[in-house]
Amino acid sequence: MSARPVASPPQPAPPETRVGHVHLKVADLDRAIAFYSGVLGFELMQRYGPQAAFLGAGGYHHHIGLNTWESAGGTPPPPGHTGLYHSAFLYPDRAALGRVLARVIAAGIPLDGAADHGVSEAIYLRDPDGNGVELYRDRPPEEWPLDADGGISMVNRPLDLDALLAEAEAQR
Repeated sequence: MSARPVASPPQPAPPETRVGHVHLKVADLDRAIAFYSGVLGFELMQRYGPQAAFLGAGGYHHHIGLNTWESAGGTPPPPGHTGLYHSAFLYPDRAALGRVLARVIAAGIPLDGAADHGVSEAIYLRDPDGNGVELYRDRPPEEWPLDADGGISMVNRPLDLDALLAEAEAQR
């Protein structure tokens, strides 16, 4: 029996619906905690020995789950296979995004890219296990680019990283 795609849900999800957390299989728990806590700034909320940890922001129980239950010492999937493209972490404003960018640079982590999408500004990189990570901030909806019919018209322009870092520094 094959599943048939549904054209549209009978009832849309409530507008308050959010992605609650991402849970990642990692090869080395301490290395992953060092990245998500030490570089990105998430707080270690709970740890289950050498096998799992939960990190959050603002006192939330967890935005990120990490575990080695099936992946201790493992390797990332090869290119061209299915799996997580990236997890995305929404920062509250440009200054906060600039501050995390500064920490990423200071940690020597290479960027995969950076883009101004019109609706958001995003920085792309990889975690120590090769998982894609997007760090971004949303623009207010009234600033989103619209097409002639009033629909969202996202773009893919270069993001000025120097200006982002300068704004973060000016906020200090």
